[in-house]
Amino acid sequence: MNSLDQKLLARLQNGFPLTSEPFADLGKALSLSGDSIIQRIRQFKDDGVIRQISPVFDARSLGYATTLAAMRVPEDRLERCSRILLENDYISHAYERDHPVNIWFTLAMTGPASIEREIKRIADTIPVETVFQLPSLKLYKIGAFFGTDNTCKAATGELTQAVELSPEDRKIINELQQDIPLISRPFVTMSTNTGMDEQQFLNGLRSLLERGLMRRYGAAVNHRKIGYNANAMVCWNVLPESTDKIGRHLASLRQVSHCYERKTNTEWPYNIFAMIHGKARETCLEIVDEVSKDFGLGDFLVLFSTRELKKARIKYPV
Repeated sequence: MNSLDQKLLARLQNGFPLTSEPFADLGKALSLSGDSIIQRIRQFKDDGVIRQISPVFDARSLGYATTLAAMRVPEDRLERCSRILLENDYISHAYERDHPVNIWFTLAMTGPASIEREIKRIADTIPVETVFQLPSLKLYKIGAFFGTDNTCKAATGELTQAVELSPEDRKIINELQQDIPLISRPFVTMSTNTGMDEQQFLNGLRSLLERGLMRRYGAAVNHRKIGYNANAMVCWNVLPESTDKIGRHLASLRQVSHCYERKTNTEWPYNIFAMIHGKARETCLEIVDEVSKDFGLGDFLVLFSTRELKKARIKYPV
């Protein structure tokens, strides 16, 4: 990509204007017309750089429970597993990783009991040799902006709780969960579908962002298409009194997109998880080595993704 494309990609990820004519406003910032911006975005999509432009909601704020799940799947069942996970509307991310526990995925549902039943159903359908879930206890960071110097802000550590949604909130949230149409005034039809005028809809949209129900509105980027080929999930076994210190440090690193403290079990004693992205495996391993040495952490695993099975923004009906 040329420098202009890089600047546009940065703004599409972090700073998409929630205005009546967002593409024209993006164009003003980059000395381009709104039509030129739309044309470049179409090219990004054709090239597979951008998956979609849409909201990223905080699932827990909307009343959903989420978890990370892991399975050991025999090689002769991997393709069946891949199809099952891809077709599941509750799953947002699914990867094959270089470890005997080789399939990892995240899902969101209306409660922990629903999640437990769904994971069991998936595991029985494949079937698998091992399955367990690792729900989050604390959130230190979530989100990344690829190909730019922008980084996501660290989180507080505390998980959010469900909030009371107004009827207007519900209408906007349900309507907003789609890839934005590439037209000059993309929010007009959405607002009409909710029975609101455009300005009322935009005001409500911005309110969701200000209150933290929506983390951001922007592009989902295929990081491999822009050179970020190494994707490592690193799991450390950390003493309880040190989790906050290490979690906050990991959250400060621009190469880290996600960082959680997760519940452990007898099969998986690792409680601090971080997603590290780099253009080469060596970059990720250098960060892991530095963090482990700085904090005296000797018990950890580095699981690189070998295949992306699914990556999508799932819908949260409210």
